Amino acid sequence: MNLHRRHLLARALAASVLPALPAWADGTKPVRILVGFPPGGGSDAIARLLADKLKDVLGVPVVVDNRPGAGGQIAAQVLKAAPADGTTLFLTHDHTISILPLVVKNPGFDPVSDFVPVAGFATFVNAFAVSGGTPARSFNEYVQWLQAARGGQGAVGVPAPASTPEFLVKLLGRKYRLDLVAAPYRGSAPMIGDMLGNQIAAGVGSVQDFIEHHRGGKLRVVGVLGTQRQAALPDVPTFDELGLKGFEDLPYYGIYAPAGTPGAFIAQFSAALAQVLAQPAVHEQLTTLGLTVGHMAPGQLAARQKAYTAAWARIIRNSGFTAQ
Repeated sequence: MNLHRRHLLARALAASVLPALPAWADGTKPVRILVGFPPGGGSDAIARLLADKLKDVLGVPVVVDNRPGAGGQIAAQVLKAAPADGTTLFLTHDHTISILPLVVKNPGFDPVSDFVPVAGFATFVNAFAVSGGTPARSFNEYVQWLQAARGGQGAVGVPAPASTPEFLVKLLGRKYRLDLVAAPYRGSAPMIGDMLGNQIAAGVGSVQDFIEHHRGGKLRVVGVLGTQRQAALPDVPTFDELGLKGFEDLPYYGIYAPAGTPGAFIAQFSAALAQVLAQPAVHEQLTTLGLTVGHMAPGQLAARQKAYTAAWARIIRNSGFTAQ
């Protein structure tokens, strides 16, 4: 074999063992980030902020594709059907990945076998808020108002059926001996719209859904989950302080790709996201939204997903809820 042929063979062998790069590496395709909730909510705002910065780091367009419905279930099914070529991702919080498979018999996807973690970027807490039309300035005042004015009965909005907020509503009803009914919405945006219009007196959702309206005095956040008060809401007590225990494991945000997506893409995108999160302006904006920001590598996101799912499997089982 002559030298030229040996050189060509060596190049061919080297190419055969190199990991495949994502389809957008040559600049011909954009990255699409699926969001399972409508525009205007917390997840949408976060996705658009990150997409805007990621396009500069990756050097290709990064677009947000809202596929609202069923608590992110529709977007998850779109991700499962997408080609594993690095062009389609799913930005989501814990509900779709950890909770839906526990409460829906046939969600149309399995997050463990159908998806691969790309990177996590934040944890957050859920919060209880009351509308401006209620006289309550604290959670205890809300309880007293409900007992005095409405016979202890009340509807509480939640962004999706069979969600973490819905289970919280049930637990609060038991603890305070209230007849609370969870009213499910198609995402946080329509729920908050009804709260702003005083169509519903209270709601449970993520801090990032409520925080701007709380600061503007249009809604009042009166309690947050977890064991520590939030830096963005230092005057709001935790439900741990109010005596509701067992919610120490915080929900998370992560980005996922279809199973089979090349490892080179996973590593490259995760590194790009870490670079974006390190930008002071991005960190500040996400923190202002009520997130605790921190990059999680794929393995770290997988571990958090596993632990959080196990914790909520116990809570849901103990509640007596049966998957529908």
